[in-house]
Amino acid sequence: MSTNKSTAATIEFSTRLEVINGRPILRLPADASAELPSRGQVAASTRANGVDFTTVVEPDGMRGHWINLSEDQVRQLQTEDAKTMYVALTPTKDWPETSIPDDFGVALDNAPELAEVWAGLTPMARWEWVRWIQATKNAETRARRVEVAISKLESGKRRPCCFDLSSCTDPELAKNGKLLGIS
Repeated sequence: MSTNKSTAATIEFSTRLEVINGRPILRLPADASAELPSRGQVAASTRANGVDFTTVVEPDGMRGHWINLSEDQVRQLQTEDAKTMYVALTPTKDWPETSIPDDFGVALDNAPELAEVWAGLTPMARWEWVRWIQATKNAETRARRVEVAISKLESGKRRPCCFDLSSCTDPELAKNGKLLGIS
């Protein structure tokens, strides 16, 4: 990851840990989300309850945003479902690397001619490819998206096909492009 150059002022807010379908998240209050530079994904340096981490803030499909938390982050934050979290979030131009899903990783490995192409994409573009591939529960659709991604990358495309960048595309947490409520 590169240095942390800010593109906006730090946004401070408090929120509560929510769990949706077993996944811990932090939902940004509307006023905090409105301060972000985009209705889509935003890379950010974050401090929550004194714990620093870099993340990509996700859109909720309703002009708001949320932060996905790993189980390890939840442990570090020493929080429970109802505890208030104090968050300072600073948008940055420096995107963390995305985790490449296994199926897409295998496809990229099987197309060694794309190694330079993939490495030449911006981290934001790599996040978009992964987000697009993962934005379905249907295994056949996902497999097709992996094939299409490889084909498009081979033909010189640097970004996936059009999709609503401000919608919530996590199929475990969304319905009709909108982040689900508290479960």
